[in-house]
Amino acid sequence: MVFRRPSLALVAGALFLSPLAADAADYHHVHITSSDATEAVRWYSRHLDCQPLSDRDDSVDCQGVQVTFDSQPSLGSSQRTGIDRLSFSYADLTAKMGEIESVGVGGAGVRLQRFPDGSTLQDQPGLYKHGFIFDPWGTRIELVEDSDRIGFHSIHLSATDPAATLAWYEEHFGGEAAQLRGQIDGLRFGDIWLFALRHEDGVPAATTGRAIDHIAFELEDVDRDSVQLAQAGVSFTQQPAVPEGGRTGARRGFVAAPDNVSVAVVEAGFAGVARSMDDVVDITTQQRDYTVPRTPWGEPDFQGVWTGDAAHGIPMERPRDLTDTEVLTPEQAAARRERGTLGSIWGYESEWRDTTLGYVKSAPSQQVAMVIDPPDGRIPDFTPEAQARLANRVDTSGVRRLAAGPEDLSPWVRCITRTLIPTPQVYNNGMQIVQGPGYVAVQREMIHETRVIPTEPKPHVGESITSWLGDARGHWDGDTLVVEIKNLNGRVPFRGTTDALTLTERYTRTGPDTLQYQFTIDDPEAFTRPWTGMFTYVRDETQYELVEYACHEGNYGMPNILTGARAREQEEGR
Repeated sequence: MVFRRPSLALVAGALFLSPLAADAADYHHVHITSSDATEAVRWYSRHLDCQPLSDRDDSVDCQGVQVTFDSQPSLGSSQRTGIDRLSFSYADLTAKMGEIESVGVGGAGVRLQRFPDGSTLQDQPGLYKHGFIFDPWGTRIELVEDSDRIGFHSIHLSATDPAATLAWYEEHFGGEAAQLRGQIDGLRFGDIWLFALRHEDGVPAATTGRAIDHIAFELEDVDRDSVQLAQAGVSFTQQPAVPEGGRTGARRGFVAAPDNVSVAVVEAGFAGVARSMDDVVDITTQQRDYTVPRTPWGEPDFQGVWTGDAAHGIPMERPRDLTDTEVLTPEQAAARRERGTLGSIWGYESEWRDTTLGYVKSAPSQQVAMVIDPPDGRIPDFTPEAQARLANRVDTSGVRRLAAGPEDLSPWVRCITRTLIPTPQVYNNGMQIVQGPGYVAVQREMIHETRVIPTEPKPHVGESITSWLGDARGHWDGDTLVVEIKNLNGRVPFRGTTDALTLTERYTRTGPDTLQYQFTIDDPEAFTRPWTGMFTYVRDETQYELVEYACHEGNYGMPNILTGARAREQEEGR
């Protein structure tokens, strides 16, 4: 079998190898499943020093190795699959890891994997210093300090029999058998290593659908070489063909490799698969005529489980650079959703983040901003009194004040309530509505709080009676449920509101699976005029259900914070 020019690709890491000859090949590019290619380009450019390609928006150049991203959901991390990780080498790994740690998890989408002693770096005597991180989509990445190769360094397979696995790849796809500094057996394809490390716990999980989906080799003659592979006992799981959406007419097939690894074989000129979002439909911004169904007692029927996941990522205010934009494109909306998800990663795996693309059936909302009044999409100015009040609350000491008691912590940390306005977050955006004659009950998934709203004429309670979420009174305005909320205690401020706030909510069915939610902030002690925001809930009871939000039961943060405060007091003799 004869191999042509070098090329390697990883899907989710599809890895394309194209040897110069049967015993020598270079990695050419890696293909990673990332749920959103635009954000993956941004992430790898920022954290792994790769450079965006000028002629493609789904790829980067990582020190000579092309990495291409596939906007598809991953079924999980690469760890403990047949392709465990990728490695990148840096001249000063201590500085690089310090740079990553200084960025932090929040907003960066970088998760560190610490060693048992809590450190992020360890020396391997006679080999190199190394540490581990994960990208936001589950690809395990090893960072090493190997002066012999700076940049993209190696692919690490996980094998039940490492020697047999390496022999299989060498027999069928070439490479030069060698040892890295006399310690680790591998195959060299140019400057890049392919390692097979022992998997200690049974058989590795299948790579298909995981963060690193497959590796690929380029064949000189797909027809001839496929026959030779089959004659050598290699099993094809997909015969070579031009894939749907292929950028060129080059064919691609798949074979089963040892340890549940999927391997692609491609012919020269294969340039990946273009993903189109032309058929993506955002039902939250669709305009349509809709007849709202009725309850048996004749009121509009809003009952069911709804989720705000489609609206996650919509900014409260209209961005300055989108002044004249009516709606975003599907690509812009997907990239924005992913930025919002990564911005609140908190170290969670993607499987725990409800808004990760691919886990939510509804397309990301293309709505530009939540504020719809004022028409410019911007929140009105604070009153002079509010500006003075907020200025007095700003701590300019530069010293972070530690919480001494529960009152110093937010209502969310204390499991009281998250916020007055349930703007979608990274998870738990569910809402369930139950109706009865004269009443509507709205339960929020976060903190599992329920507001029971009377819909028949009934006065508010006395002004002296206040509460965290206020006193709600509702009425029907045609097909819209209007809810007026007063008597707030001001201890759950929203964007600077006070206890003078009157919050008006409007719920309107706009389609069989869409529920528009409007909120109007009227607080004369905070803003120079009232303002209104809006987003849309989506119903999908085949996928989404409300489960218990066991906040107090799992709230280790608050007792630990307060325990630390008591310990600090003892140290200071107080």
